Amino acid sequence: MSRGRDPLALSQVIGDVLDPFIKSATMRINYGDKEITNGTGLRASAVLNAPHVEIEGHDQTNLYTLVMVDPDAPSPSKPEYREYLHWLVTDIPEARDICSGNEIVPYESPRPPAGIHRIVFVLFKQQARQTVYAPGWRQNFNIRDFSAIYNLGAPVAALYFNCQKESGVGGRRIGVFFPKVLKAISKLCFWDQAEEKIQRNIYMEAVPFTIQKLVHLK
Repeated sequence: MSRGRDPLALSQVIGDVLDPFIKSATMRINYGDKEITNGTGLRASAVLNAPHVEIEGHDQTNLYTLVMVDPDAPSPSKPEYREYLHWLVTDIPEARDICSGNEIVPYESPRPPAGIHRIVFVLFKQQARQTVYAPGWRQNFNIRDFSAIYNLGAPVAALYFNCQKESGVGGRRIGVFFPKVLKAISKLCFWDQAEEKIQRNIYMEAVPFTIQKLVHLK
């Protein structure tokens, strides 16, 4: 497939998250009976539990690392937490379910506060088993840096789906969901500042309290 028609390039996953790569493996990802293909749209309620992930092949000595990130957190217009790490699993044997791997960072379901978020799964083929350490926080993870640190090389496969909150219809419509809160805050600051504060506070629910104390919202 030419890059011009590659959905990963058209969606800017190539660029925002990954450099161009040549696909050399096939992974299947299912949330319940819904198989993920590039651009699939899912509500947050459909992704509460970790998906079923399987890597096609026949050689169980081949091991893989799977990373799941959100490059649009907390908002596509201000992705200050890019990339937000939702899941990290290593040592996944080929032709086996992801449950056979080593979960380094537990699955956290996407909870987009506003807009449509790209949720990206990236698969790397490992050269061997190795010790991988969980990062201290989920926000501002960087797949390129992670690959370099652990000598994983280029990805062998990637998939993404689009996710938005249950009542979302795209775009920045947070004022519809929090009118009373926005009205109160808007008396103290400009509208865009009020919206940004709401978005950032929602995403900070997933950050440990000790880290929250170090973050000062402007």
